[in-house]
Amino acid sequence: MKTTLNTLNTLNTLNTLNTLHTLAACALLACSSAAFATGKHAGGHDHGPAKAAVIGEAGVAANVSRTIEVDMSDTMRFTPAAIDAKQGETIRFVVKNSGQLKHEFVLGTEKDLKAHYEVMKKHPHMEHAEDNMLTVAPGQSAELLWKFTQAGTVNFACLHPGHYDAGMKGAVAVSGAAKVKTVANPAAQSEANSPEMSDGEVKKIDKAAQKITLKHGELKNLDMPGMTMVFTVKDPALLDKVKAGDKVKFSAEDQGGALVVTAIELLK
Repeated sequence: MKTTLNTLNTLNTLNTLNTLHTLAACALLACSSAAFATGKHAGGHDHGPAKAAVIGEAGVAANVSRTIEVDMSDTMRFTPAAIDAKQGETIRFVVKNSGQLKHEFVLGTEKDLKAHYEVMKKHPHMEHAEDNMLTVAPGQSAELLWKFTQAGTVNFACLHPGHYDAGMKGAVAVSGAAKVKTVANPAAQSEANSPEMSDGEVKKIDKAAQKITLKHGELKNLDMPGMTMVFTVKDPALLDKVKAGDKVKFSAEDQGGALVVTAIELLK
């Protein structure tokens, strides 16, 4: 009988300890969940709402402080892949493609680069014309001037399908004590009157190549955000209707991997 009582006491003690351990674990989990819910965790890092990251702006040649040469290779690597800069500094990037494949040098936040990469996977033949992007043919070089206006990290990558996933990316560490105050200035793009037409601005016309560079808003039918891009025109006569600087409405389609403007109208 005594042995039975001892056994029961031992079992009760173990059950009590297990209950205490379970309660402690639940309390710890609750604390951790609350910390992440407020945007913070151990170490003091804040994941709460913050201002949109600013990667900088197109540089002016007269303000260039130094030149950095960047090599792009078919091993899906940038050399160098880690670059240091100072807040307010304007750098001339001379980007060389030493490989046999076309590569890109695109500056952006990690979030924006990933989002743009998803668009590139859907439209692999799209041509870029943004100030923060270079597309370089095999054996060629190109230059990009960039002013780093805010301290932090500015990422860069090649967004050709497969290249980004293979690790073709790098980062610029921008040092600086003071933060640059930026004023939100989103490009106001009115919605098209019909689903097939989008707003745009003509940046360049190349009649010989039958191409037009358009700064445009969202192209819903192509699942593409607003950007500046080079399009082929379905009918060369469309290029006679507009000139650089014109505000237009246009429709574009993906025809066999090529982005083609099928109609364009001048806004008055």
